[in-house]
Amino acid sequence: VQLVESGGGLVQAGGSLTLSCAASGSHFILNTVGWYRQAPGKQREFVAEVTTGAETTYTDSVKGRFTISRDNAKNTAYLQMTSLKPEDTGVYYCNADFYGSDYSSAWRSWGQGTQVTVSS
Repeated sequence: VQLVESGGGLVQAGGSLTLSCAASGSHFILNTVGWYRQAPGKQREFVAEVTTGAETTYTDSVKGRFTISRDNAKNTAYLQMTSLKPEDTGVYYCNADFYGSDYSSAWRSWGQGTQVTVSS
């Protein structure tokens, strides 16, 4: 099973970007999906997550600006980012919990990351 992020790029402060995280493969059930980010010289930090029941959690610094969502039919999660600030710059990683299709196994995977750069 693979996680592939897309949608990163360069944007001016105040702008918007939408990131996508698509899970592909076979014999899996996608559980909770989260987004993390890592700024240069800093540790990776939690940004947001969404459960299979669409319950969402956000870190305080993005509340009101970012929206996480998912399309279960497409096994894809999204992170809509608005009112972007230079401090939002970093590599954004998708993280997901999976079950095997018979629930006999469980694992967590990370995507490869996508760069988001917000210029001032």
